[in-house]
Amino acid sequence: MSAQKSTPAGALGAFAGMIGLSAIVGLLATVMVTPALAVTGMAANNTIGIFDSLPEYIRIDPLSQRNELYAQNTANPEDGFTKIADVFSENREEVAYDQISPNLVNAAIAAEDRRFYTHGGVDPQGIIRAAIGNVAEGDITGGGSTLTQQLVKNILINQAITQFPPGDERDNAVREAQESTLERKLNEAKFAIALEKEYTKDEIMLSYLNIAGFGGITYGVEAAAQQYFGVSASEVSVAQAASLIAIVQRPGTRSLLSPDNYENNQTRRDFIIRAMAEEGFITAAERDEALAIPVDENFVTLQAPRSGCIAAEAYSQFMCDYVTRLIPELETLGSTPEEREAAWRQGGYQVYTTLDLSLQRVAQDAVWNTVAPDIAELNAEGVPVYNIGAATTSVQAGTGRILTMAQNKRFNNSLGNTDIGFTAVNYNTDRDYGGSIGFRVGSTYKIFGLIEWLQEGRGLQEFVDGTPRVFQQADFVDSCNGPWGGPYDPKNFADGRGGVMNVLNATVNSVNTTYVAIAQQLDQCGIRDAAESLGVHRADGGPLQTNPSAILGTNEIAPVTMAAAFAAIQSGGLFCEPIAVDRIVDRNGSELPGQTSECRQAIDPEVAAATTFAMREVVTRGTGRASNPGGDVPVVGKTGTADEALHTWMVGGSTRVATATWVGNVVGTRNITTLPGGSNLRHEITRTVFGAANASYGGDAIPEAPERLLRGQGVTLPDLTGQTPEVARGIVEGLGFRFRVEEAQVDSTLPAGIIATQSPGPGAFVSLGTPVRVQLSNGNLIAVPDVSSGGLTPNEARDVLRGAGFTNISERCQAAAPSPSPSIPPGDDDDAPTPPGNSGGGGPGVVIGQTPGAGENATRNTIIEITVERDVCR
Repeated sequence: MSAQKSTPAGALGAFAGMIGLSAIVGLLATVMVTPALAVTGMAANNTIGIFDSLPEYIRIDPLSQRNELYAQNTANPEDGFTKIADVFSENREEVAYDQISPNLVNAAIAAEDRRFYTHGGVDPQGIIRAAIGNVAEGDITGGGSTLTQQLVKNILINQAITQFPPGDERDNAVREAQESTLERKLNEAKFAIALEKEYTKDEIMLSYLNIAGFGGITYGVEAAAQQYFGVSASEVSVAQAASLIAIVQRPGTRSLLSPDNYENNQTRRDFIIRAMAEEGFITAAERDEALAIPVDENFVTLQAPRSGCIAAEAYSQFMCDYVTRLIPELETLGSTPEEREAAWRQGGYQVYTTLDLSLQRVAQDAVWNTVAPDIAELNAEGVPVYNIGAATTSVQAGTGRILTMAQNKRFNNSLGNTDIGFTAVNYNTDRDYGGSIGFRVGSTYKIFGLIEWLQEGRGLQEFVDGTPRVFQQADFVDSCNGPWGGPYDPKNFADGRGGVMNVLNATVNSVNTTYVAIAQQLDQCGIRDAAESLGVHRADGGPLQTNPSAILGTNEIAPVTMAAAFAAIQSGGLFCEPIAVDRIVDRNGSELPGQTSECRQAIDPEVAAATTFAMREVVTRGTGRASNPGGDVPVVGKTGTADEALHTWMVGGSTRVATATWVGNVVGTRNITTLPGGSNLRHEITRTVFGAANASYGGDAIPEAPERLLRGQGVTLPDLTGQTPEVARGIVEGLGFRFRVEEAQVDSTLPAGIIATQSPGPGAFVSLGTPVRVQLSNGNLIAVPDVSSGGLTPNEARDVLRGAGFTNISERCQAAAPSPSPSIPPGDDDDAPTPPGNSGGGGPGVVIGQTPGAGENATRNTIIEITVERDVCR
């Protein structure tokens, strides 16, 4: 450092500083120059009262530890558990004194506190030496700290970290623990003396090496040795030990996380190596050998994280992340969310999750093998035009235990990740538990409309008019958010669907227009309530939409929510909130409860039976056939396809396990059906998971639908044809139906203005409230008279047809078959008779055929073609 001239003011300030520091040194020296004086508390002068008034008690608390997560190996807990992750607030693995290399102990002493084993917690010589240097810098509080004092500071920092969650409050507490103030220095000194009274030197050294920070979230020499050199703390060399201890003072500029810090680290490391030699800890040869090793990429061997969900078992990373986000809700860890988070940061817990590792591996492989993680298209700027995701999750019926949680993207929560095949967003969960806002569930939501239909006493065999048409939203009842207005023109996913059909077939074939007609007969708020009773909610936390189109699945919902809802339907209506933690063991070995399975009877068992009966038909003969794994365990389910096939779903399973599978757009609007095998991607995944779940958990027979919920409240519709509109209206409205006369009339033999057709047809068992639509006859149809069987000439036939009202008549000639010639005496040829029915040179002929045929109905302008037999057709 270049010399600087001192100004009078500067010199005066330095002198004043010296006076102030002298008081501090005198105070500390008085009480600390010998450990005995500190231990006996002997007073030397009145200033000791200041020191005595400071708090004295501090202890070496148990350090924060990693928490371990476990998964059940199979469906049977007796098959044991596998650790799937170590998670932590601080990346620390506490070790015993004999698990630490002497090189680390010696490096710490040489670098930080050479009189560690002789002072009583505070080193007056070090204070005076630091003071002389610091006064020249205008700082009367810096330097001179012993390892014991540094341990005190680290204890206070650790208490701040474990007490507060990440944020301003924690940052302020940590800042206070590090402040270079006279009060903190005095506190630190007295706490250090207290520690020296309570603990041995080796205990203090061990605690220091276990608590010290080594950059980022890495704490303690064991985690640091593993991360930077790939070895344990017991195996570090002289150079490695010195390099690790070099980090402690200034981890921001000396940690080995970045090559930018290598030069600073080596400068401090080399100083420590020389100090180790000076203290006799290593020989000159060992010193020179260590100094010859540069701090570079060959010296540093950064290891992939061994802790955290990013380092979890490959099949379990998203479940790991989900469980860590549940911590504020785990009541067994504390009475408030803050207490629970603090306990988790302190760590040392073994968490036994609900994950079935064998089933999870099947599910995850099915997703990876079916929907690659990198199905995407990027524009010139590298921004995704579309990005395809897939997820599947399974929930155990009757318990709510989440058995699987898989998706096509691989887990990576590190900052700066831009790989399209990796994400930290958990597609299976709500936004608060993984960042996803859910996906439109399409026709899977129809099941909640069906449940409300059945709860109203309606039946599966009731007919509803699902003819494609424009609906008026004002006709829909919504006691929550209505009224609605404007036209609504829903489309069916497959052409040709629609028309009058019963509710069962509408479910089996997932007919949109029929379900919109069903919703038209219900309160939209009731449909929402049916969904909410089964735990259904939007993934973004907002209220479920109740507009008329909601019946077709416009709400964005998470797969785990849908799986839990269907698990309830499939198990007799008993809904259980999904849970992910079975039990917890704390650091003392005490077993604590996990999440409580909060179950309730959400829907009537008979309603559940009728619903599963319909869903059974979906997978046996309907839109879900491709998801049916076959076998002895029956399964049920419902498909869903959102607008333009942006999202596709399959939800269902057995009476014991429900699975929800989604394949769709994370970004963009790619039609999933345009992907190779796009329509079946969800089924490929689901069928595999269904089969594995059935093999592990089994399932019961699907109950029959109760008769009352099959037949419902419908009425058999009478035949209205031949009636006047006035008479028919009275009949229809008297039965409880709505009556509508279509504008377009139809060709009919009935008189004009008389009902010619009706929909639904005569004899149909129709739900009350269904509109009965009729069309009137225009009287244009006439029965074609018979002109081909009476031997009529063409003129006679034309007269008959014209008399019936047909004016457009055409003729087709057909030559008569030749007749055998009669025997004629020679010489009499000119007198041979003409055979009957022939006209000689062509003649008038006989009508032998007609089109349309006799008795068929045709309009007056229909072309009637008659076939005339003649001897010769010219």
